[in-house]
Amino acid sequence: MTTATPARLLQLLSLLQTPREWPGGELATRLGVSRRTVRRDVDRLRELGYPVQASMGAEGGYRLVAGKALPPLVLDDEEAVAIAVGLRAGAGHAVEGVEEASVRALAKLEQVLPSRLRHRVSTLQAATMPLTSGDGASIATETLTVLASATAGQERLRFRYSSGDGTQSRRLTEPYRMVSTGRRWYLVAYDIDRVDWRTFRVDRIEEPFATGARFVPRELPTGDAAEYLRRSMTTRGRPGYDIDVTFEAPAEFVAARLPSALGVPVPGPNGTCRLRTTASDSVEWLALRLALVDCEFTAHGPEELVSYIRDLGARLNRATGSA
Repeated sequence: MTTATPARLLQLLSLLQTPREWPGGELATRLGVSRRTVRRDVDRLRELGYPVQASMGAEGGYRLVAGKALPPLVLDDEEAVAIAVGLRAGAGHAVEGVEEASVRALAKLEQVLPSRLRHRVSTLQAATMPLTSGDGASIATETLTVLASATAGQERLRFRYSSGDGTQSRRLTEPYRMVSTGRRWYLVAYDIDRVDWRTFRVDRIEEPFATGARFVPRELPTGDAAEYLRRSMTTRGRPGYDIDVTFEAPAEFVAARLPSALGVPVPGPNGTCRLRTTASDSVEWLALRLALVDCEFTAHGPEELVSYIRDLGARLNRATGSA
């Protein structure tokens, strides 16, 4: 059996990834080989894990179908640019709930993008402005991808960091996870110099550099990066609030519409659920997030939140001319 050339296999794979059935004769013409060679190349792709389905008949046809696992994809220039732009939008909080996955995928894609395509992606991004919520800060996607790559590759990371009061310092860390709250990105990492775990706002990180030095991940005290961030936020700056809210909707519905940092609601009777958590965000932002869940709810505490929601409701009623 003649070994298929890598270039021809990639060309065949690119054709098959177009959602249609390809007659064997047409594939042979496109590739400049015989139909027998096409059949052998298809067999080779199957051996590599690509689920190629063949149809019977005089012509015979081939189609790439869904399999048990996602095989590597072959993208042309336009497709690669479109995906990179979409992933940058997801990483920039335009699509809440997929930010972390977007960053991981973007890091993989931009690692192999030719420079000419990186320039096109950056040009498109510079010409558009995503709609973000709250006071989320703007972050360079290059910063996100460096952090994501270092985290996934378990490489020590150096960067310059500006604290809330403007104090700057150099940090050497072992990055553990990146966490998005829906408004901001945070890096949970072990700080080598301070010999302790820390959380860093990514919009305050500058000049991130993966050192190449590998490390074995340490055990995070809480076992979960989002939980560690939540606890960390309640112990610094603004005092934490003990939130207690009942929603007139199932827990799955509410959880999908709340930032993960606020915790997970517990199912209650008659299709309701209840959220008991601690948050250090402003009551203004918390009230807005609760309203955006888009269902009836009752805030039981804290009193600051209950009072603000009551006043906000009265103002909104007056704004519409309601009594």
